[in-house]
Amino acid sequence: MSESTRRSTPRPAESTARVVTVRGEMDLLTAPALRDRLDQLTAGPCPDLVLDLRAVSFIDCTGLGVLCRARNRVLARRGRLRLVGGGAFLRRLFRYTGVAGAFEVLPGLPPTAAADAMSARSAGEAGG
Repeated sequence: MSESTRRSTPRPAESTARVVTVRGEMDLLTAPALRDRLDQLTAGPCPDLVLDLRAVSFIDCTGLGVLCRARNRVLARRGRLRLVGGGAFLRRLFRYTGVAGAFEVLPGLPPTAAADAMSARSAGEAGG
């Protein structure tokens, strides 16, 4: 009898997901604060992050870069990143920029993640 030494990528439990709600615009002015927050949340092993983008009205190339950076950090740490919402706007943006299929996009918040929701406002909205 032989044993298989196949390795599987560990997946974080659904209940450990951190939900970050982003509002307003993801652009040159707001991206640094969002990037810093996402870097904090993706610093450990196996991060499970849900970005709620339903209240985002605009994403420029800098904002898209923040999403790609978060994705790369999560994948490097064997975690999971899911985006929520955005509708046709987000699908079009991803298609036109060539990143369609790179992100897991959900129509709504995962039921277990909604209970642990954490809100992070964009720097432009934080205002003081």
